[in-house]
Amino acid sequence: MKSALACVARSYWSIAIKTAAITAAGITFACAGCDSHPAAVDASATAAAVSIPPPKAAPENSNATIPEASDPKSFITSGPLVAEQQADIAAERNGRIVSINVRIGDRVKKGQLLAQLDDRSLLSACVSQKARMASAQAQLREWQAEQLTAESDLRRADAMRDAKIISEENWEHAKYRVDETIAEVARFREEAAAADADLSTANLQLEQSRIVAPFAGVVGRSSVRPAQEVKPGDVLFWITAEAPLQVLFTVPETAMGFFTKGKSLEMTTADYPGLHQRGRIVRVSPVVDPASGSIQVIGGVVQPSPQLKPGMTMQVRLAP
Repeated sequence: MKSALACVARSYWSIAIKTAAITAAGITFACAGCDSHPAAVDASATAAAVSIPPPKAAPENSNATIPEASDPKSFITSGPLVAEQQADIAAERNGRIVSINVRIGDRVKKGQLLAQLDDRSLLSACVSQKARMASAQAQLREWQAEQLTAESDLRRADAMRDAKIISEENWEHAKYRVDETIAEVARFREEAAAADADLSTANLQLEQSRIVAPFAGVVGRSSVRPAQEVKPGDVLFWITAEAPLQVLFTVPETAMGFFTKGKSLEMTTADYPGLHQRGRIVRVSPVVDPASGSIQVIGGVVQPSPQLKPGMTMQVRLAP
């Protein structure tokens, strides 16, 4: 009886072990199949991600719209109006402002007096140098006349010396007189030249006390007040010419082929919505700014409207 029970037990455990082995093999196969599918998906996704290039960044130009190649006139940008002549007017010497002759908005002519520094000491210096130069020139003329007389006397003394009419001492006196006049002429010639140079310096300093307009235009800014002490380099006025006017703007390098010298422009401004101003490209920079990927263009304003003023912002496009 015991032997039969042992045989049954061995058969049971053998069947259980085989069943467990088959189950484990099935689970392993199923897991392997599940793992292989995500790996293939991941590889496909990686290949797709590598094959798609990143989008190319557009040039940095917040004021410009890049046109399509088929419609270059759709390009619109903006830029300031500038005059060809604009300048800060600065003091050229130390001094105190004694008069101001213009205000902001005044139109001025070339050479017009804008402000005056105290020039009393400079005027006195000019008068003194003129007197000094006049004295040196008068002395020079006198000694030049003396030289002519002495040279004439020496020629007679030479003849009389050869004829044994005068002594050697008298001849030497005539010769000394010529040498003396030559030295005095040279001295007063140098004195006259030095006086002339000093007079030129005094006149220049006197001229620098006058603040004048270097060209015709309009006073855009003024930073000067009566009795103000100024020094060289202090900016007192800013003047701009009213014409000719130009507009400065930039275009991205993708549109640079459309903007060539001589092309017509159309300009508008938000200040005067109904104004349409014509222009023409007069200069194109040959260099692309690597930071923004753009080039600078200068357009000349053709027959500018009286409403246009330097500093206004213009919307610019190619003329239709």
